[in-house]
Amino acid sequence: MTQAPSFAVISGAQIHDAVTGREEQVTRMVEAAYRLHGEGQTINPDSYFLRFPDRPSDRIIALPASVKGDVGVHGIKWISSFPGNVANGIPRASAVLILNDAETGYPFACLESSIISAARTAASAALAAATLADKRGDRPRRVGFIGVGIIARYIHTYLAGNGFTFDSLGIHDLSPEHAEGFKGYLERSEKGEITIHESAESLIRSSDLVVFATVAGEPHVTDPAWFTHNPLVLHISLRDLSPEIILSSCNIVDDVEHCMKANTSPHLAEQQVGNRDFVDGTLYDVLTGKTTPPADKPVVFSPFGLGVLDLAVARYVYNEVTASGTLHTVPGFFHDLSRYG
Repeated sequence: MTQAPSFAVISGAQIHDAVTGREEQVTRMVEAAYRLHGEGQTINPDSYFLRFPDRPSDRIIALPASVKGDVGVHGIKWISSFPGNVANGIPRASAVLILNDAETGYPFACLESSIISAARTAASAALAAATLADKRGDRPRRVGFIGVGIIARYIHTYLAGNGFTFDSLGIHDLSPEHAEGFKGYLERSEKGEITIHESAESLIRSSDLVVFATVAGEPHVTDPAWFTHNPLVLHISLRDLSPEIILSSCNIVDDVEHCMKANTSPHLAEQQVGNRDFVDGTLYDVLTGKTTPPADKPVVFSPFGLGVLDLAVARYVYNEVTASGTLHTVPGFFHDLSRYG
C-alpha cells in the first residue's frame, strides 16, 4: 500500500543557505529545465492573475507546472506583487511554493519562495546574457540597471557568478534613495566605475548590457534611437519597452505563447502588427543553435517566467535540506487517511 508522504515546511533562511554561493550551479539547473521544456518534458499552463479593482497595482499570480526528468515533480508557485510594500520597508514580492509527489499527487513540501523566485529569475537572466553574448562573440563590459530592487541585486550576483566582469556599471531608478542604496551594494564587490544616471536614455546609451527590473505597467522607454549601438537587453520586467523598440530588435523569449499575454511589450507589438514574425526564437532555440542572435541589431530577451524553473530550483533545495538533516516535517499533517474511517 502506498503511504502518503510526510509534509515539510522549508524556511527562507534554509533556502538562502542552499542557494547562496552556488549561482553557477543554480544557473545550470535552470538551463536543464529550459532544455526539458524545449524537449516537451514539462507542462506549464498559463499563469493565473488575481487582481483587485480597488488596488490596480497589486496582484497575486499562480504558476502551476510539472517537470519530468531528474526534477520529477508537480507543483505551484503563489507569488504576490504589492509595490506599496516598498514604502513600508518590506519587499514588494512574497511567495510560497508547493511541491506535489509525481506518483500520488500528495503535496509533500511548502517552501518560502521569494528567494527561489528571485534566484531562478536571476539565473534565467544570467544564462540568457551569457548564451546570447557568447553567440554574438563578445561579452559586455558596460552594464546598466534600470530599477534597482531585490531582483536587480540577484541578477548582478548571478552575472558575477557566471563570469561577467564590468568596467562600468550604471544605475537609474525613480527613487534617488534606492539608487544610492544599490550603488552602495555594488561598491562592496565591484571595482569598475559606478554611475547613477539621471535618465534612462543616458544609462542605455552608455551600456552594452541593459537590465530592466522595474514594476512598470506600461512602456516608458519609447525611442529606438537610444539602442542604435545594439546592446543586449535583459527585459526582465517585460513592460518597459515600446512596440517600436521591440519591432526594431532581435527578440528572444522564454516561451512564445506565455510571453504574448497580459500586455507585455511583445504582446503590445503583436497587437500592433497582427503577427509574431518579430520573435526570432526562444532561449532554447539559441541554446540548441537553431537561432543565432545578430551583432548588428539590439537583442532583447523577454522572459515571462516559467513555473518549471521554480520547480527545478525548489526540488534542488528540498533535496539539499533533506540531505543536511534539517528538514522540518509537520506531524499529522495528513490525518484522515482511512477510506471508511
